[in-house]
Amino acid sequence: MLRRLVLTVAATATASLAALTAAVPTAGAAPHTPIPLPLLEPGQREPADRSAPGDRLTVTTSETGNPQADGTYELTCGAAGGPAGGSHPEAQAACERLAEFATEEQDPFTPVGQDTMCTMQHGGPATARITGTWHGQSVDATFDRSNGCEIRRWETLEPVLPTARQDDPRAPRA
Repeated sequence: MLRRLVLTVAATATASLAALTAAVPTAGAAPHTPIPLPLLEPGQREPADRSAPGDRLTVTTSETGNPQADGTYELTCGAAGGPAGGSHPEAQAACERLAEFATEEQDPFTPVGQDTMCTMQHGGPATARITGTWHGQSVDATFDRSNGCEIRRWETLEPVLPTARQDDPRAPRA
């Protein structure tokens, strides 16, 4: 079996060499110098703390208690700490926060699990939706402040999401 494998490899190498020899330019033709390609190490990956080029999110918020924070904003984050852009009011800080999640290999857009026990507190009527692409993944996440887990999830994502004021004038007073 080993002898058959060696013969097969030898025959393949001979055929390849013959094909290369036939492809060599004839006398008088311009010489061709091949360009060596770098070898990749097995398992080599990009660093986790780099944002993928093209990170682009649309953030829509409402009823945050701050009318200036409510609306729809575009957020673009450059790779490896590159420039932040878009109409987001705190674009640079938001991109830095997202880069922290990437470094920690955490997904800030993961919803709260259905079986998670959360405190029954209400953080106001604020809602948000984030869509687009982050760290090479498609994003379509919704946020609210309906219980302790959702409040923490919102606050963990600040300043991508605006700070929601607790003193909403529509909230009942004690």
